[in-house]
Amino acid sequence: MTPNTKITDLKKRMRTALKGGGDKAIKKQKATGKMTARERIIALLDPKSFQEYDLFVEHTAHDFDMDKKYLPGDGVVTGTGTLSGQPVCIYAQDFTVAGGSLGYMHAKKICKIMDHAMRLQVPLIGINDSGGARIQEGVNALAGYGDIFFRNTIASGVIPQISVILGPCAGGAVYSPALTDFVFVVDKISKMFITGPEVIKTVLGEEISMEDLGGAKVQAEITGNAHFFANSETECFDQIKQLASFIPWNNKQKAKTFPKKPPKTKKYKIDEIFPSNPKQSYDVRNIIKAICDDSEFLEIHERFAKNIVIGFSRINGETVGIVANQPLYLAGVLDVDCSDKAARFIRYCDAYNIPLVTFVDLPGYLPGVDQEHAGVIRHGAKILYAYSEATVPKITVILRKAYGGGYIAMCSHHLKADFVFAWPSAEIAVMGPEGAANIIFRKEIKNSEDPEKTRKLKINEYKHKFANPYIAAAYGYVDAVIEPSETRRFLIHSLKISKNKSIVTSQKKHGIPPF
Repeated sequence: MTPNTKITDLKKRMRTALKGGGDKAIKKQKATGKMTARERIIALLDPKSFQEYDLFVEHTAHDFDMDKKYLPGDGVVTGTGTLSGQPVCIYAQDFTVAGGSLGYMHAKKICKIMDHAMRLQVPLIGINDSGGARIQEGVNALAGYGDIFFRNTIASGVIPQISVILGPCAGGAVYSPALTDFVFVVDKISKMFITGPEVIKTVLGEEISMEDLGGAKVQAEITGNAHFFANSETECFDQIKQLASFIPWNNKQKAKTFPKKPPKTKKYKIDEIFPSNPKQSYDVRNIIKAICDDSEFLEIHERFAKNIVIGFSRINGETVGIVANQPLYLAGVLDVDCSDKAARFIRYCDAYNIPLVTFVDLPGYLPGVDQEHAGVIRHGAKILYAYSEATVPKITVILRKAYGGGYIAMCSHHLKADFVFAWPSAEIAVMGPEGAANIIFRKEIKNSEDPEKTRKLKINEYKHKFANPYIAAAYGYVDAVIEPSETRRFLIHSLKISKNKSIVTSQKKHGIPPF
């Protein structure tokens, strides 16, 4: 065979492999509103930056007539490229090839690119669109999943791992995204569940659609398995690009610094946003936007456990992780779900050298039989553990209520916050004035000639003595009581002087969080 003939043969093989499952399968894929695997990679990465590897990998199965089937690339596309000019490793399952099912060589390709990502210390992006394990390969398919899960775990906290669910992701396959840092879903396209509707119907006799069982909205709003929700694949890719601008490429780096920009104070004015009535709710996201650079805030888990807000922003050009109670929902109380949500985010920020800024306004932990039986003690302890363990700069601003265990949990000085500031409106106490007065002065109120008048007087007495920031400031639990308009200046200063913070931790293999 001459050199020219060999080149012709190579190009022919490449054309065949690059067609994936063929024209009919590609047409069917696009009819459902989905891009092909390679189209997705190209749409996400920088133009002309993608380099594919292992194009000619083939499956090794022989049973059930598999030896007669040709599966181009074994149903997954792998390679490297750049995102916003920075290198990444990426894979995308190809649903046009055997439904993107995972076999031994399919998994081997994914593991290989995961190993590349760890060696190169760059983020890993996985696009999931698969019918699940390739049953014709039996235990080899299960072994493939296990190899992937192990690598997800080893890479955790070392390189960012991003999962994009753009099709079905069922059975054992769902545990890989669950082990990664951020999960993206798209409405009407993404599906995640352990067992499908047919199995549920057979075993439990319950009928449910795939969408209602594990669709994008379910994962983003109810289960909390998804961090970002989009209405289209294009919107999803834009979200990933925005996220990438905030995070460092590995745990040895810090996030990229941007030119500092003032907040958009014409739209976000703290004095106008924050109500003078202590019982009136407000959107804490507007407080965040009134303080951060260019009023830009990338919220994570926006649709899940809305009583706490988490996300990334910048202060003076530097990325910070924001954790804030949300008075608009359940008065910002801590419960099972929001504790999990916040704790996981805190640990991510700590792993990747991102300072934490906490805004506090909550009446405590949510009471009730449902919460107690759901394990609020165990789940609530996660946020305590995460803040205590974190060694990055930790700065807290108490806006209004900070009662009971909630005061401690939201990065108080007692959990080794570096700086704690309070607005004059802050109320720091064991509980709210009404409840406290009813307990402390119960007999006095009961025995008075006018119990209601006495109760009001005692409530005011308690407010004067305890429901303010000055008692805590007198003990040094609050470093400074500041005007709301001065918050950004205090945060900039605190972040600047704590930039080189260093803590020597005790020697141990690892702690045991209340998982």
